[in-house]
Amino acid sequence: MPNPTADWERVGDRFYRKIKLYDAVFDQDLELENYVIAGAPCAGAIALYRDEDKLHTYRGSQASKSGIDIYSCAGKLIRRINWDKGSIRGLGWSEDEKLLVVTEDGIVRCYYDLQGDFTQFSLGNGAEQHGVKACRFWSTGFVAILSNNRLIAVSHYNEPRPKLLAIPPEATVHSWTVIPPAYTLSRSVEVLLAIGQTIYVVDSSEAEDRVLPNGPFKYVSVSPNGLYVTLYTEDGKVWVITSDFQNKIGEYESKAKTIPKDVQWCGNDSVLLAWEDEVHMIGPDGALLKYYYDGWVHLLADIDGVRIMTNDVCEFLQRVPSTTEDIFKLGSTSPASVLLDAVDQLDKKSPKADENIQLIRPNLPDAVAACVYSAGQEYSTHWQKQLLKAASFGKSVLDLYSSDDFVDMCEKLRVLNAVRDYRLGLPLSFEQYERLTAEKLIQRLINRREYLLAIRLSDYLRLPTNKIYVHWASQKVRNSTADEGAICETVVKKLANKRGISFEYIARAAYDEGRSHLATQLLNHESRAGKQVPLLLSMSEDELALDKAIASGDTDLVFFVLLHLKKTLPLASFFRLLTNRPLATALVESSARDQDLSLLKDLYYQDDRRLDGANLLFSEALAQTAPQTKVDKLKLAAKLIADNTKDPTTSLYHKSFSEAQALIRLQTTLDNDLHGGEKVYTGLSLNATLHRLILTTHAKRATKVASEFRVPDKTLAWIRLRALVAKRDWAELEEIAIKNKRSSIGWEPYFNEILGAGNTKLAGGVFVAKCTGLTARERSDMWIKCGMITKAGEELLKARDAEALEDLRSRASGGGVGEIDKMIAQLRPKR
Repeated sequence: MPNPTADWERVGDRFYRKIKLYDAVFDQDLELENYVIAGAPCAGAIALYRDEDKLHTYRGSQASKSGIDIYSCAGKLIRRINWDKGSIRGLGWSEDEKLLVVTEDGIVRCYYDLQGDFTQFSLGNGAEQHGVKACRFWSTGFVAILSNNRLIAVSHYNEPRPKLLAIPPEATVHSWTVIPPAYTLSRSVEVLLAIGQTIYVVDSSEAEDRVLPNGPFKYVSVSPNGLYVTLYTEDGKVWVITSDFQNKIGEYESKAKTIPKDVQWCGNDSVLLAWEDEVHMIGPDGALLKYYYDGWVHLLADIDGVRIMTNDVCEFLQRVPSTTEDIFKLGSTSPASVLLDAVDQLDKKSPKADENIQLIRPNLPDAVAACVYSAGQEYSTHWQKQLLKAASFGKSVLDLYSSDDFVDMCEKLRVLNAVRDYRLGLPLSFEQYERLTAEKLIQRLINRREYLLAIRLSDYLRLPTNKIYVHWASQKVRNSTADEGAICETVVKKLANKRGISFEYIARAAYDEGRSHLATQLLNHESRAGKQVPLLLSMSEDELALDKAIASGDTDLVFFVLLHLKKTLPLASFFRLLTNRPLATALVESSARDQDLSLLKDLYYQDDRRLDGANLLFSEALAQTAPQTKVDKLKLAAKLIADNTKDPTTSLYHKSFSEAQALIRLQTTLDNDLHGGEKVYTGLSLNATLHRLILTTHAKRATKVASEFRVPDKTLAWIRLRALVAKRDWAELEEIAIKNKRSSIGWEPYFNEILGAGNTKLAGGVFVAKCTGLTARERSDMWIKCGMITKAGEELLKARDAEALEDLRSRASGGGVGEIDKMIAQLRPKR
């Protein structure tokens, strides 16, 4: 096995390694020099688009068609996107591997799944008028520069809100780049523009001149951590300064006669200059390293290194991790290096293995940890195994050691080795995998339709697999040419007993492809009505959607369907859907009663519910203030039920409506006759009207009204009694008692009402004696309520009720006690 240091090169005091990931990447006929190439972060996909500013070899009409090709790092074509939407001025990737394409007229397409599906938005802000010249991307957004030097920033692709930055000078821009918001003090994107001899820093509020000499700068590049900036001058000098432009870190004289075609950072420690077939690495203190290639070179910067792409090879150039350097560096005596040598001696059955262990025993835990970490940094499976074997040997010697890190690293290396295979082409480094996370890696596999590997890795990593199955099923219903019934059966059989499956998502995919019947079939297998109903409504399956909502028992869901149907359907069709659905009808009725009475009227009319309609009109009449409006409402209510007056219930309602109209007319007449039009009687009930007439000394008129409305004698007697008591007409009440031997309501109510008004004299002196139908004790209680104890005793004496007299004596006081004693004595037998 070759030495792991074979591909190392020293640059100053540091080592860099160039790892060969894949060979024979692209077809030799593919002229890379004529293509714009953009690579997704974390070893993601590569997008190629023909550079419109360069001439191409003619290869037939089919080959000349414009398109964007998406490849893996191993050169496997993932997707070809046909393009006919104008000149492309920006091609980049987001951190979640969405392809962003920006056209000259400011249209932005976001391809989110590597398969051609996209969302689209416009930059606006004059982009269509002035035209986009170029774009610079970062993980979540990009900045576009227009032909008039105006800058438009989009910070988030999920909710794009294009925003104009401050106005820079209108001079020629030699080069430019961006500092992502995560690395600026203002937490908003900053743009570095090389204009004239200096650099301008532009943000949302100002364009600041940093007053740099020795321009113009042909390249401006920012390090991945946002701390440093590389400037390439017109005379071939490379400057490295801090991103606040306060300190100059270093300067290098390239002595190149031609300007490089690309300048990129390799991690945060060195800078790469790329010409057609040559790459120069400039390290700390101006150290230089050169690489030569047989074909055209493209640099794809990543978080911890640079991918170098040619037709023949895909390589990864990075700084050698410090732990790896300590282990493998020639002559290293680090504990981890000694531990690795110990396991080699163990394989040879040499006693030196134990000597090595004893030598590093105080530092053995650190040596084990270093071997575990270094195993993750290796691409070679041989050295991964050797380092893990060394770590395993070291931890077996230790008395106490947690194997969690060891097991975790073994798990991660299995995943990394699986996705690095050339058939997949995801050459993730350990740092890239840590940043990407396992969940996002699974999503990348799903986007590439590598479902089997995605499921196996998810099971291995104990992650849910439902999204994988749903995506597979969605692609199945979109692309399969089989019969819809067979497709549905295949999908349902495959997803049977799988947890967390959303058939709604699959059905929506089928509907989007124009397969409505298949979508309906799939929705029948969705257990959650809340997922079924919205899609059914969008498919215009209104009746089925309403039935599903009702069957769920969720009234909120039923309300949602009803509101949607009311907005989209003619009223007659809406009401027809309510037929034979009592729950839906009841919900519409209860809602309309509070919010839309006109809808409620239409509902009653549609269902021929005349009595309910009449009641509604009657309620409206009661709410009116104008008498004539009330009468009109009541006439409509009466007319609505006039055809069925033989029904006792309807007849009663009809009579009530007629009487209500007569009462309103009467009250209007009374107001006009008695109060000059002032509304005194309007709005009162019949009983209240009679009460007020008697109260205002219009008793004869009240009697006439009571006769007209056939008010029962008892009711009228009660109204008269309370009105006379209210106006304290004691003489009239006494006259009633004198003139009448009987009362339709009896005389006890007279006693109670008058006593309640405080007239004990009239209540006791006149009405107790009239209550002949009461017992002696009851009349006695009436006398007591009037404060007439002696009269109460006389009542009991007449009845010869000695027991009640004894009880009365205990309640008497003062002179009344003696009177009661005399009465008691009269009832005692004489000796």
